[in-house]
Amino acid sequence: MFLVQLEKNTDKMNVSLKGKKVLVGGSTRGIGLAIARQLASSGATVCLMARDQLKMKKIIGQLSNNLNQEHSFLKVDFSDFESFKHITEDFFNKNKIDILVNNTQGPSSGNSLSKSVDDYQIAFDLLFKNIVYLSSKAIENMKKQNWGRIINVASVSVREPLNYLVLSNSMRSALVSWSKTLSTDVANYGITVNSILTGYFDTERIAELIADKAKSLDIDESEVLNSMKEAVPLKRLGKPEEYGYLVNFLASDKASYITGCSIPIDGGLLKSV
Repeated sequence: MFLVQLEKNTDKMNVSLKGKKVLVGGSTRGIGLAIARQLASSGATVCLMARDQLKMKKIIGQLSNNLNQEHSFLKVDFSDFESFKHITEDFFNKNKIDILVNNTQGPSSGNSLSKSVDDYQIAFDLLFKNIVYLSSKAIENMKKQNWGRIINVASVSVREPLNYLVLSNSMRSALVSWSKTLSTDVANYGITVNSILTGYFDTERIAELIADKAKSLDIDESEVLNSMKEAVPLKRLGKPEEYGYLVNFLASDKASYITGCSIPIDGGLLKSV
């Protein structure tokens, strides 16, 4: 028999990230921006990471802030690995983070017959190589403090491939597999590693994919959008802030027993168990 004693008020789900430092990739729009906003509202100090310096400066002024939060930004180009490596290495020589959210722009759309070997190499650097390197640098400090969170923005296509996103299918599948392995290797340091399988969300990225698909099929964009909504049991696209809530929880102490998971957030889109 197991006896469980609950302290008073331990059933409350207040999530606080006060004192935590976070690095969020691709954080000037869409899901990345929603994540940054949510983590900041929970008390974390956020470092934005993206290409557009002017946008990042503007966003920093809009993030939740108090006397203990000093938000910042890091200008990088995810498409240029050598430059990315140099800039992030310098960053980690001067900074330590507790929570890393791996998120980049997506690769170009297209099926397996439309892509060259070079296309796969570019996608590999973008979606896998960058993230493995960045995570390895973040883990160095996480191990020292016996606490850390690595959260990967992936896609439902790693379970049910989308034929018009062959590059994303392939590289994100590799990322999720690597993340599962990593989660075992760092678990004894109090570091959790999880991947989120992203469904259809109302973002600029989905608008771009809709436009590409509509053009290739020679149909109206509204038809593509409606077919996406119909494929989702909840009959709508996800809201970016809903994504932020999940990341906020996974980044907190409330999720300390969740690691090595691939968690769909898709309105029921995935048909597989």
